[in-house]
Amino acid sequence: MVGSSLAIALAPLGLRVAIVEPVPRSAVAQPSFDDRSTALSRSSQRMFEAMGLWDDIVAAATPITRIHVSDKGRFGFSHIDAQEQGVEALGYVVINRVLGSVLQTALAGVDELDILCPARIVAASLSSEEATVTIEDGDNKRRNASCDLLVAADGSNSALRTMIGITATQLAYGQHAVTGNVLPEKPMQNCAYERFTEQGAFALLPVADGRAGFVWNVPEQDVDRILALSDVDFLVELQKIFGYRLGEFTRVGKRAAYPLILSKAMRLTAQRAVLVGNSAHGLHPAAAQGFNLGLRDVAALCDCIADARAGSIDAKADIGDESVLARYASWRRHDQKKLVGFTDGLVRLFGHSSTPVRALRNIGMLGFDLIPGVRSVFARHTMGLAGRLPRLSRGVPLP
Repeated sequence: MVGSSLAIALAPLGLRVAIVEPVPRSAVAQPSFDDRSTALSRSSQRMFEAMGLWDDIVAAATPITRIHVSDKGRFGFSHIDAQEQGVEALGYVVINRVLGSVLQTALAGVDELDILCPARIVAASLSSEEATVTIEDGDNKRRNASCDLLVAADGSNSALRTMIGITATQLAYGQHAVTGNVLPEKPMQNCAYERFTEQGAFALLPVADGRAGFVWNVPEQDVDRILALSDVDFLVELQKIFGYRLGEFTRVGKRAAYPLILSKAMRLTAQRAVLVGNSAHGLHPAAAQGFNLGLRDVAALCDCIADARAGSIDAKADIGDESVLARYASWRRHDQKKLVGFTDGLVRLFGHSSTPVRALRNIGMLGFDLIPGVRSVFARHTMGLAGRLPRLSRGVPLP
């Protein structure tokens, strides 16, 4: 989704762009455009507005007007309210396949765009003049292609990142995220819930048709048992985790699971190459910030490219120049470090089972609600509105 968004965002600049994608969007095995839900932050909303896509997205999205955070078995809780923050919504929840359909339609209208699918990059070489890749198609035929700038947007286990000589540190949390949709008895009234338990975090997001999308983080040694449960037994366990504030869960959809790993690239650029999205940073889903952080990568890269071209007499500046990529890396470093540290710290804080730490958590959550200004600062960060924002993240179209 990040790579497709980048190609669409660059369209006003008239660049020739190629997308290399191994799995067709309509395929069952397509990992990006499935039935999982994505929470879009305020800055992501503004970006899609600037790209002319928001009307199609919001038509199938569910607004989040309240966020409720709790620690299972303890008295402390916190909440954030959209009205208090002066916005109509703190964010929106959209099904990935719906967002994928909007992006696919938009891609079809982009000039100077080549979509190579199914295909994959099997080798890459970088030089001061160009980046060259070897592309293998679905029939195992190979060809070479060159470009001024090579962008890796192929996920936290990025093969392209390795090819261009960038290493990444990875830390397994020892958990899997179990995802799916459930039908609660009572309406969620546009409230998103984050509940921390001894086993892991549990998030419940409002989606279309009265359903709720859930992300349940479970110990890796327990994931096979949980996936093997019948629907009835699975709902019983969900109910124990979440409680009955939404009544009984009556139906559950298809379940899936994936391992939770913190991934951080050692650097964001190489010669004529750059990382965006999960290739640069793979986050724990506790705060639902991964995709939004990736979109801010896209927005910043677009700004750097647009400014480089605007500063060129013939509007044909070298977009892969070292100075352009250095500006991107400098711009993104703080935001990425902040979000990686925040999500990792959140998981570790709420994963600590000692009595003193749990007592401090409760005091902290109560203080979060009672101390003036704290919620507003936190809300601006979760809405992606803190710090220096690129044009697209502010809702300003590229020239």
